[in-house]
Amino acid sequence: MLNALAPADVPVEALVAAPPKADYRNAMARLGAAVNIITTDGPAGRAGFTASAVCSVTDEPPTLLVCLNRSASVYPAFQANAVLCVNVLAAGQQALSGVFGGKTPMDERFANGRWETGPTGSPMLVGASASFDCRVVRSVSVGTHDVLFCEVVAVDTAQEAHGLIYFDRRYHDILAAVG
Repeated sequence: MLNALAPADVPVEALVAAPPKADYRNAMARLGAAVNIITTDGPAGRAGFTASAVCSVTDEPPTLLVCLNRSASVYPAFQANAVLCVNVLAAGQQALSGVFGGKTPMDERFANGRWETGPTGSPMLVGASASFDCRVVRSVSVGTHDVLFCEVVAVDTAQEAHGLIYFDRRYHDILAAVG
């Protein structure tokens, strides 16, 4: 909407200054988000990383988005395989998030947790709160990241609806109220 309000001869960038990076990051720490392990497997090999930048786009067709830094070591595998699984972590799975969020070798990452193969060939975490097996249908570059638009081909949900979120730079278990 900002473009509609800006004078035609003034670029939008000249009207609005970006906040300092530290201020932006501190404010984003206040935006609670589900913790996810994003996995892939295919011709470029198996890979996975921890992400909170995941959200629903539309339910028809069922589509979600995942943001992936182009400088990440896993980037080439995700780009080449063009399939992925969003594994939404359940309460108590923060250690697994740490393993997939660091510099742990890929084989060691997948040695943690139990994995099944989804319809796309991507690893699905047994015990995840939910898993969305997807094929990447579009990618858009924004700044340092690619925004991957992913069409969901299969879902799996756990019996218990307990989740894990990241808020204020800490993990928090979310336990569903009963009855």
